[in-house]
Amino acid sequence: MKRSITIRVVAAVVVIVLAAGTWITSGKVDAGWMRFFSAAVLIATLILAAWDLWLWRLGLVQRIPGVPRCLRGTWQGTLTSFWIDPATGKSPPPKTVYLVVHQTATLVTVKLFTNESRSTSTLAAVSAVDSAWTLAYLYLNRPDMHAEPRSRMHHGSTVFDVSGSPAMRLTGRYWTDRDSKGQLEFTRHHHKLADDFLEAATYFA
Repeated sequence: MKRSITIRVVAAVVVIVLAAGTWITSGKVDAGWMRFFSAAVLIATLILAAWDLWLWRLGLVQRIPGVPRCLRGTWQGTLTSFWIDPATGKSPPPKTVYLVVHQTATLVTVKLFTNESRSTSTLAAVSAVDSAWTLAYLYLNRPDMHAEPRSRMHHGSTVFDVSGSPAMRLTGRYWTDRDSKGQLEFTRHHHKLADDFLEAATYFA
């Protein structure tokens, strides 16, 4: 809906500018070409929708500077927590986790599945700084019921460095409002989008 409104506003501005230009140069407004306005808006909408949903992901297009790096799909990796268990004085062992990236050319949402919780992004962006791509997001983590006594719901943030073109590896760190932090690394990728931990595991079995 927002994309359609934007296209209409831009098209209307173009029409006004062209009309003003013809009036200034010829002293009259030739509105005959305005009958193509609706068709132009429809074509522009279809082209932009195709770009946003599909065209930007093509291999050749991905090489164009400024086009967001495509991270879409399910990633398998390892979470290493730096949290120290007071009972043992040690950090928990690394665990296998799955990162699911839903992405278009303009929007990205991220989910992280572990064997006892899921995190969903509340704000996310893929951006480039000095030709180096990063994925950064804020998230809300909701633990499964059996894990709630030792792992309450919390907020956090994650920043990944993206390696490879196409993307081959994601490495980064996370921080939470429970004063915990850790490291994440993802090296295996599948094009499908998993809905939960068990489904994601089947993609890499």
